[in-house]
Amino acid sequence: MSHQQVAVLDFGSQYTHLIARRFRQLGVLAKLYPTDYDLSRINNLIGVVLSGSPGSVDEDQYPFNPKVLKSGLPILGLCYGHQLIAQNLGGRLKKQEAREYGRATLQVGQSILFDGLEGGEVVWMSHGDSVEELPESFKTIGSTEGCPIAAMANEAKKIYGLQFHPEVTHTDSGLKILENFAYKICRAGQDWRLEDWEKNIEKQIKKQAGHKKVFLLVSGGVDSTVCFALLNKALGEQNVYGLHIDTGLMRKDEAVQVRGSLAQAGFKNLEVKDCAGLFLSKLEGVTEPEEKRKIIGQLFIEVKEQVSEELKLNPKDWLLGQGTIYPDTIETGGTRHADTIKTHHNRVDKVQELIGQGKVIEPLKDLYKDEVRELGKLLGLSEKLIWRQPFPGPGLGIRLLCHKKGDAGDVSQVAEKLRQAFDKIKIIEELCDDCEIAVLPIKSVGVQGDFRSYAHPAVIKWPSVDWLKVEKISPMITNKVKEVNRVLLNVGRAMSDVGRGELITASVSKERLDLLREIDAIAQAEVFKADLEKDIWQFPVVLIPFGIDGQESVVLRPVSSLEAMTARFYPLEKEVLSKIVERIESLNKTSFIFYDVTNKPPGTIEWE
Repeated sequence: MSHQQVAVLDFGSQYTHLIARRFRQLGVLAKLYPTDYDLSRINNLIGVVLSGSPGSVDEDQYPFNPKVLKSGLPILGLCYGHQLIAQNLGGRLKKQEAREYGRATLQVGQSILFDGLEGGEVVWMSHGDSVEELPESFKTIGSTEGCPIAAMANEAKKIYGLQFHPEVTHTDSGLKILENFAYKICRAGQDWRLEDWEKNIEKQIKKQAGHKKVFLLVSGGVDSTVCFALLNKALGEQNVYGLHIDTGLMRKDEAVQVRGSLAQAGFKNLEVKDCAGLFLSKLEGVTEPEEKRKIIGQLFIEVKEQVSEELKLNPKDWLLGQGTIYPDTIETGGTRHADTIKTHHNRVDKVQELIGQGKVIEPLKDLYKDEVRELGKLLGLSEKLIWRQPFPGPGLGIRLLCHKKGDAGDVSQVAEKLRQAFDKIKIIEELCDDCEIAVLPIKSVGVQGDFRSYAHPAVIKWPSVDWLKVEKISPMITNKVKEVNRVLLNVGRAMSDVGRGELITASVSKERLDLLREIDAIAQAEVFKADLEKDIWQFPVVLIPFGIDGQESVVLRPVSSLEAMTARFYPLEKEVLSKIVERIESLNKTSFIFYDVTNKPPGTIEWE
């Protein structure tokens, strides 16, 4: 069957695959193509989307054939694509003084693209440039306070541009906008289902594997578990070997739980290997987050090769299987124009080398977490396995921030600069009285405007926390102060003590990991007790080398999301948060307890 298709030209946005995912969710096949692809080669093409990008239209010239805009096909430009349409058709762009990230309110105008929308709509922004002057024959169909031309249209030629991202879940009516484009503008029918994809991927697995078997690293999370089930179904248990590596970086009792839950699910071809000593020895003294990720990823491959030798497996007869999903590849710069946000453990150099040699099989690499869960249901996996909270492959190794004496550099000068900036812009006083603010002399990874950032967190506190005000304050700070990519609430001891806090020399150690395991177990237990495990997408707990009298501090990072490309901090009920804080403080082993109230972007879900 020749499905109708929407072509997404990929300019490198972190959200590009999410565009295709949304159309598939609507029952319309969408695929990604290079920016200069010859669209005449696509059968049954009904529309084109120009994606966002980490680049600037004025500064970064990606190969693009402007004849696409004269093809007669419906066109939808998003963020960078919106600006690209304007520039190529005679409009004018401008660079904004402050980049805009996070939620904004769109005043909706008349357009078939916005059928069913009314008044102010919450949309998700992530940009620096904007359209200042419309191209000829275009009209403005939407604006926000910070972006007068947030949406434009040439209805006669069916060309539309949106400065915001309708593909992310935090644009409230984003799916409705894409539905209007697909059904009312492109005249699409619903002829695409995940069941079709499953049948197709099973054929692809058999074709790629040929006469070879697959050695799969199984973490026990939903991705690797679904991948395990899919490979077993396609190739048979006798042709798949599953290995769970206990790295010593796991959560409390995790290896035991993984073995038990997978055995209960009927998997008989799984082995567990204890490699805690190896991983901890290789990470000793390492503080830089990217280096930690690469070491952990490399060790996974080394252990796999060691086990293969022990079992006398002929390398020519085996492929490496991985439960890689799309966010892993895009944040590692997995498409031609994407920026590297962080290197995932399944995208280190050795894995990339094996991929280039055709020795890696990744059946889920084009799917998002929600699709993986849906596929898990189709494969008959239990709710318990499907809804297990995501846990990163490098484990607690990237939730254990490290610091080496002498690494701080001019952190104190940067912190003072930030404090002066906050005093000047007076952003906190706009929303609350009696509020205090500070800057921590540590850094974490973020994503701003599709680029990787490595910046400081700001800490705020006021007597009565109002989550709606927090929702406004957090993006105001990160939008206006480029040296900050996270905002934290101080939910523990007195704010005045934060100024006395100091960086603590610390690396990866069993002692620190055990403390983090205990704190993580407290947070997870209270989440389950409150029946919030399906509401909270993920709940990282981070140990940071900052505090008083040598005691470190904790960051609580609960988020809600659908596919991990965007996320909102999760506002825990006061009773649940208070119980978590009370139990952590009763350990008498930490200084401060912070609550990360940063959305993604500008903060990634994990800190490293």
